[in-house]
Amino acid sequence: MRAPAPRPCDSCPYRRDVPSGVWAHEEYEKLRRYDTDTAVQPQGLFQCHQGDPDSSARRICAGWAGCHGEHLLGLRLALLENRIDEETFRAAAEYHSPVPLFSSGNEAADHGQADIRQPGTQADHLIGKISRTRRNLRR
Repeated sequence: MRAPAPRPCDSCPYRRDVPSGVWAHEEYEKLRRYDTDTAVQPQGLFQCHQGDPDSSARRICAGWAGCHGEHLLGLRLALLENRIDEETFRAAAEYHSPVPLFSSGNEAADHGQADIRQPGTQADHLIGKISRTRRNLRR
């Protein structure tokens, strides 16, 4: 998996300027788990939602890295298990977003779930964009 992009993608659930309701309820729930103590966090890396899970171009989510940084168990384990190299680890652990992010996974999830039953026009636009980009979400 590659290092985070220079800026979180336009639909990143951690970005403050992304409309509510873009992702499914369970996708937002995943964000909350990274606010827990490091030892009980999920062990995997959080991949950018823009890429297919099996893509060779997949990246660590820039918003995830920017919000949680070096306190991520998944990031530490990926380095220890040689799933990422030291340069990728450093890029994620020290990542600083050029756009404002929510200060926690809970805050991001609360925002994202607020309009999930009736996403606005901007959310609908992003949903369409993601559906066209990701093969695993196409019907």
